Amino acid sequence: DMGAQALALARRPHVVVATPGRLADHLRSSSTFSLAKVKFLVLDEADRLLEQGSADFSADLELILGAVPARRQTLLFSATLTATLSHLRALAANSPFFWEASAPILGMTHKNERCPWSCPSPCLSQLCPAPSPERSPDPSPPCRDCQVLNMMLRRFSFPSVALHSMMKQKQRFAALAKFKSSIFKILIATDVAARGLDIPAVQLVINHNTPGLPKIYIHRVGRTARAGRKGLAITLVTQYDIHLVHAIEEEIKVQLQEFPVQEQLVLDILTQVNVTRRECEIVS
Repeated sequence: DMGAQALALARRPHVVVATPGRLADHLRSSSTFSLAKVKFLVLDEADRLLEQGSADFSADLELILGAVPARRQTLLFSATLTATLSHLRALAANSPFFWEASAPILGMTHKNERCPWSCPSPCLSQLCPAPSPERSPDPSPPCRDCQVLNMMLRRFSFPSVALHSMMKQKQRFAALAKFKSSIFKILIATDVAARGLDIPAVQLVINHNTPGLPKIYIHRVGRTARAGRKGLAITLVTQYDIHLVHAIEEEIKVQLQEFPVQEQLVLDILTQVNVTRRECEIVS
């Protein structure tokens, strides 16, 4: 609600938390709202904000940077160090303070399960109950696949809820609330859930597909093992994903351990799971 936000901004709060687009909208639409006295500018998920692609924030960021004073402290936070961030560091007029966590997260266990390209869903059905997680997000392929996977797991009586970009904002908040409150133990999500979510009790992340870039893997598995807690990340790896696994291992400096699943159990449910998935695809 732009109106309610404008009233809140008129009270001159000490801290404003905003997306670049919405903050830029307020700057464009209001002649009284000003950032002229800002002392600190913080960019979280800086790698995402500064990369150019399908969601380009450059126009909004240029407007915001033009509205804040030149004498300020700017802080950038990112789980991955991209070429753009390295370039910015080199261009900085003042020598910037730079800190990078070089050691792997001690509480994180990285594992992979090898499965044929044709049957990741039966493998997922076997993985979900195996570690008995309190809460488990499963970053899956784009929105329709996410919805189908959720429907399929619900058919098999798994307590799951979906989260993807085709859902309305109210639906997303409702899904997250149900997951956080343990009404549903499993969150089937696209990469919309890979950043910005802090749910401390998450014990397990299952990558239904191997991420194409190591930085995507880092953000996905970062939903578990937070603030010194322990966590497990399992990635389903097909015969076509080996090179992706090698790239991930090189980036995180950790070898993914094999997660053993009894093949016979997967074969026993293969037909049933595939039929159920096709039924869900028809009605989705």
